[in-house]
Amino acid sequence: MKKILLLLSIASYSMSSENINDIKFQGLTQISNEIALETLKFNTKSNYSLSEINEAIKKFYAFNYFNNIWTTEENNILTFHFVEKPFIAKLNMKGYKTRDEELQVLYSSMGLKKGTMYTPKKLENAKKALLLALEREGHINSIVETSIENISPTSVAINFEVNKGRAITITNISYKGIKSLDISDVEAVVSNKETDCCFTWFFGRNNGEMNFEQLSYDSHRIRDLYLQNGYLDVKVTPAFSKVDFNTNTASIEYTIVEGEQYKINETIIYLDESIAKVENIYPDLKLEKGDIFNIAKLRKDQELIKSIVANKGYAYTTVNYDMKVNKSNHTVDLVYNIIEGEKVYIDDVIISGNSRTLDRVIRRNIYLAPKDLYNLSDLKDSKNKLKRTGFFESVDIKEERISSTSMRLLVSVKEAPTGNFIIGGGYGSYDGFMINASINDKNIFGSGLNLGFSVDHSSKRDTFDISLINPAINDSIYSGSVNLYSKESVIDNTDTTSTEGDETTNTSGFSLGVGRSIGRYTRAGATYSLEQTDISYELDPTLDNSYVTSSITPYISYITTDDYYTPRSGISAKTSLKIAGLGGDAKYMLSSTSFKYFYSLDKAIDKDWIIRYKTNLKVIQDNGDLPDGISFSMGGTSSVRGYESYAFYAQDDEEAYKKTWTNNIEISFPLIPSAKMRWGLFYDYGMIGANSFNDISRSGTGALVEWISPVGPLQFIFSEALDAEEGDKTSSFEFSLGSKF
Repeated sequence: MKKILLLLSIASYSMSSENINDIKFQGLTQISNEIALETLKFNTKSNYSLSEINEAIKKFYAFNYFNNIWTTEENNILTFHFVEKPFIAKLNMKGYKTRDEELQVLYSSMGLKKGTMYTPKKLENAKKALLLALEREGHINSIVETSIENISPTSVAINFEVNKGRAITITNISYKGIKSLDISDVEAVVSNKETDCCFTWFFGRNNGEMNFEQLSYDSHRIRDLYLQNGYLDVKVTPAFSKVDFNTNTASIEYTIVEGEQYKINETIIYLDESIAKVENIYPDLKLEKGDIFNIAKLRKDQELIKSIVANKGYAYTTVNYDMKVNKSNHTVDLVYNIIEGEKVYIDDVIISGNSRTLDRVIRRNIYLAPKDLYNLSDLKDSKNKLKRTGFFESVDIKEERISSTSMRLLVSVKEAPTGNFIIGGGYGSYDGFMINASINDKNIFGSGLNLGFSVDHSSKRDTFDISLINPAINDSIYSGSVNLYSKESVIDNTDTTSTEGDETTNTSGFSLGVGRSIGRYTRAGATYSLEQTDISYELDPTLDNSYVTSSITPYISYITTDDYYTPRSGISAKTSLKIAGLGGDAKYMLSSTSFKYFYSLDKAIDKDWIIRYKTNLKVIQDNGDLPDGISFSMGGTSSVRGYESYAFYAQDDEEAYKKTWTNNIEISFPLIPSAKMRWGLFYDYGMIGANSFNDISRSGTGALVEWISPVGPLQFIFSEALDAEEGDKTSSFEFSLGSKF
């Protein structure tokens, strides 16, 4: 190609040379005109030669940005024409990897990135890297098909279609030399596991597929496990594997020399006392004198010391440790040396990725601002608080070092859909056929305001609700809310011995609320509400009742979770006391306390599994005028699953259920991460009664599928009542829209 272009240049200019009045570049976007001019050995108002033009073309080709280059001259204007190589606009993978995070890492290892130039050689290298990645995971003889799709004259999409080869199955693993630890403990930490005899597809069973890439790390994992149990002298040989390619099976062997177990003798911390008092750090350390040495606890202590120092502004703190081993009495002294550097101040906070959300809405959730002293806890808390807003799919805060005393914070967000407009219908296990219309946006116009309007209708329920919530009035620590609502609900007593028939409750009213942040995780406030309630009975109109409730509900909440829809760590707790009797007819108090706990198993077992626990405790105190209809119920998606909504509810002349306590525990697993779908297993237990909590107690279990859909959280629940009694209203399938754990 270059030879052809050279001949074209010679044909264009023959052997003459003239002065150039101007030099132009056409079709050039990858480098600037200034760089292009610097590439030439000549400029305007000077003579040029064919050899100089050909030399310039060669230099332009060396940039590796162009498919074609030629020159023309007209009216003493020399023009360089460029046809640039197309850039990669899209990368598509079919048959392998689905999570965005995994794909980004994979593409990076393949040398591919959106926005970079495409070349056939780059695609060939990427294909080889992909096949190597498949082989490392144990997929031998995989096939990768590639295709190029032209999106525009200057951009392409690269498509990969993967047909994974048959995996190598591990049929036997032997751990020679294990004496002090259980083999089951060792098997739990390695990535490559021996195949179970049957039902390998079932949860908790091992399919035995060999992962060659992880095989080299498994011996280090075994050694680390021994170091967590005090065996400092342990030696673990690399995995010795035998593969039979005829049967696609393999066996693996490790040899372990355990050595002796060591205990902590003394811990010494060398730290400038003007930064922090060392004697205040020792009580918080995980490893104490007499403890069995544990490398995992040592790392936590190392991180604790770093956090304490970094919270004083020393962002570039290094915590080094040294172990002085006494082999005669099998003890070890730990010595921490802290190099704190200089105090670091925030130069600027740069926000990107927010095409909709206003900068000020993001900044008010960041605890560090320009000229502030660096604080590691502030940095972590800022990230979690931004994720708790529900405005963003992802939040990343990077530290950009400017000097030894200053840094920039680069806050990058990926916005999530916060608003929806729904007109639709469906079928619920309790409500029957439903139609609904709603407009909701918890970040209207990117202002952080939450505006909602909804209308729902079913055979059991009619609701109208409009609300406005401002979580930070004028970006302050104060919040406010207003809510107008009208609700009608029907409790179906068809399948009971009730002589009153269905009970219909109509409630309409409004509420006003105000709140205030107290510290970083706590908020306190109060809500005033005024509502009219009318209760009617299908078969006995004489029991109809109407009353007005005027109440105030003070509350306090504490939230440390790290995400809005799918928390993986932290707690969420709230307690409130509704006091009815500020005028009106009803006089009672309703106490409500909830607690949620989230824990990710990612660090422990390197899997995106989440343990969730939730408990709700509610009590009503009758202050002389408790209206009909003020009674707790149990059963349904937000209570004890396996039983219908209102499965347990006071009927006829029964005394109101004034006490209830429910507990829910779940373990959640990824299903289709790219679609924000997960599945899980759960167990629920609840109690309810008139004067004691355990007049009625029930439990249920089952599985669920949850989807953070464009219209909100959606759950499909498959449940079974464990201890149902005759007459109980049980349910094997339910779904809910808009609610989350």
